[in-house]
Amino acid sequence: MVEVVLTGDRPSGPLHLGHYVGSLVTRLQLQKTPKYRQYVMVADLQALTDYAQSPELVRTNVSEVVMDYLAVGLDPSKSVIFVQSGVPELAELTIYLMNLVSLGRLKRNPTVKAEIAQKAYDERSVSVGFLCYPISQAADITAFKAELVPVGEDQAPMIEQTNEIVRKFNSTYNASILKEAKALFSTTSRLVGLDGKAKASKSLNNAISLKDTPDEIRSKVFSMFTDPNHIRVNDPGQVEGNVVFSYLDALYEDRQDLQELKARYSRGGLGDVVIKSLLNDVLQKLLLPIRESRRSISKDVVQEVLSSGTEKARKVAATTLLEVREAMRLI
Repeated sequence: MVEVVLTGDRPSGPLHLGHYVGSLVTRLQLQKTPKYRQYVMVADLQALTDYAQSPELVRTNVSEVVMDYLAVGLDPSKSVIFVQSGVPELAELTIYLMNLVSLGRLKRNPTVKAEIAQKAYDERSVSVGFLCYPISQAADITAFKAELVPVGEDQAPMIEQTNEIVRKFNSTYNASILKEAKALFSTTSRLVGLDGKAKASKSLNNAISLKDTPDEIRSKVFSMFTDPNHIRVNDPGQVEGNVVFSYLDALYEDRQDLQELKARYSRGGLGDVVIKSLLNDVLQKLLLPIRESRRSISKDVVQEVLSSGTEKARKVAATTLLEVREAMRLI
């Protein structure tokens, strides 16, 4: 039996290594088997909750994100790649679902609360669109009747709220149309930012982008936070919380060598330059083919992928919306 997967990204900038280890690798694995039907959404409407004053930036970044998708190996013949704003049924479904969620419940959503704190919003500055984006996500998931949603652990409350909405809708309208979804967590822990203070983020400018040049990669690696008390090579160093080791944990394939490096660093005798040089080599090898593939992707190719994928996605969402409207006795 085929399982439907929905995943995606906000086009707030080019994708970075956090996206790669957190979701892109999983998507590449899922598209390899016919057991899954995967929809990959460029969530431009949700990006506007942060960039309402700069819609042109969001529009430009839609193409940037799709180029990253294609460069890492997402195949439009196996994964439906589409843009959220091209499926107006999602916006209509969002409106219907809004009536089933209280303001208090939205404010209690842990993911929303964390993002509001991170962005230093208060009630005077947080927009209604931002506060309601969990409902928009629920509409995206349920429109495609997705059963699996690859997310980071910090997004688990979003799936929980989606399922609450599903149960509320089906109970209110005596229907069994909308499906509950399960979170599919990455086996790799999320990457922290280069400064070690938060998760890697485009908006915080503390991430290594998939399209960064060799010089940019090296510069960012050597700026990474390690252990401030590891002043001399022979000083014992702290591995936990060390950003360089967290990236090596996620991306360095030689696990035995990594364990030996951690042991040497912990007891003293291994300098930061050595581990940063190793990480730089690992990232240069990983990102070179992605960067070269990206250069070969034309705007016409991006447009064709989005046009074809969005048409397919809209047909599926339209079918679900028709069922929703019938259940609500709107037609």
